Amino acid sequence: MAKNMIGIEESSAQSLALSLNDLLANYQIFYMNVRGYHWNIKGEKFFELHAKFEELYDDLLQKIDEIAERILTLGERPVHSYSAYIQNSSIEERKDVSDGIDAVRFILESYGVVLRKQREVLNAAGEADDEGTNALMSDYISQQEKQVWMYRSFLGE
Repeated sequence: MAKNMIGIEESSAQSLALSLNDLLANYQIFYMNVRGYHWNIKGEKFFELHAKFEELYDDLLQKIDEIAERILTLGERPVHSYSAYIQNSSIEERKDVSDGIDAVRFILESYGVVLRKQREVLNAAGEADDEGTNALMSDYISQQEKQVWMYRSFLGE
């Protein structure tokens, strides 16, 4: 079986890149939603949430870049159009959200989507003996599980 430039079976690399492109689409919509929450947040918790949302969108932007670079490392091309992101994302585009509680609930929903997708990529990467993708997904999952706990605690859940 043919292997790519980093020693992963080409068919496995293509399949992983397809899954990573799906993940990338979800991250892009998640990112834009959080930018909107940051810009439009109002109310009693404004200062706390405004800062927290900025921290989150900075983290999402870094992950977007890492996912795209991983796709390139696998020898494939990352999707890079918003029309494709909207079409392929399981995370819904959110508009004009200004209530902090609603924004945090939408963030938790989005984390649920990306965590599920990352676990799928993690399993596929393990089967493909792709330690680079595996490590990336493992790091994201452990960081985001803690974020879910913290956002749920903010909501009093």
